[in-house]
Amino acid sequence: MRELTLVVGSKHLSSWSLRPYLALAHTGQPFREVVIALDQADSTANIKKYSPSGHVPVLLHGELAVWDSLAICEYLAEQFPEARLWPEAPEARAWARSVTAEMHAGFSALRSNMPMNLRARRPGEGRAPGVAEDIARITSLWTECRSRFGRGGGPFLLGAFSIADAFYAPVVTRFVTYEVELDAECAAYRDAVLALPAMKAWTQAATA
Repeated sequence: MRELTLVVGSKHLSSWSLRPYLALAHTGQPFREVVIALDQADSTANIKKYSPSGHVPVLLHGELAVWDSLAICEYLAEQFPEARLWPEAPEARAWARSVTAEMHAGFSALRSNMPMNLRARRPGEGRAPGVAEDIARITSLWTECRSRFGRGGGPFLLGAFSIADAFYAPVVTRFVTYEVELDAECAAYRDAVLALPAMKAWTQAATA
């Protein structure tokens, strides 16, 4: 069997790396991790040893390299269909893909002003123009996903864990770091993500 290796950046900082880590952990497949410290003089050189793009994350599966967090997650969904990384129902799957793509491409104000840092607590910071609108859009997505597909099927956006949850996990950590107030349903979703064994393992490593 070809070995799976996931190359990630510093765990307290790299939101892009967290996403495929959660998806890969959910498959139950054994894998090796390579963690590369970011913001160092040799970071780019070290990343380029593994990644054609010069960025993390990158998944190595034997001789194959797959880069970009969404491409990695899609590859895992194809390779390990028994993990059900996308919902089986067509409508739920379409929604999951839509909210994942929106996260992958959007919310620039939140990303810029509330960067992920699992070692920090910054209550009240990061409230720059556009951030409140990003937060409102994210929480409305969470609420609508839960209302349409989640309730009764599990604690995650579409009920069972999916790639959509992996993509919003870094936002969950930002909401903790910057103490963003949430209503009861969104807070319950936040807590479900934080309670994932893989999320706990990542956080422990990030804050050690």
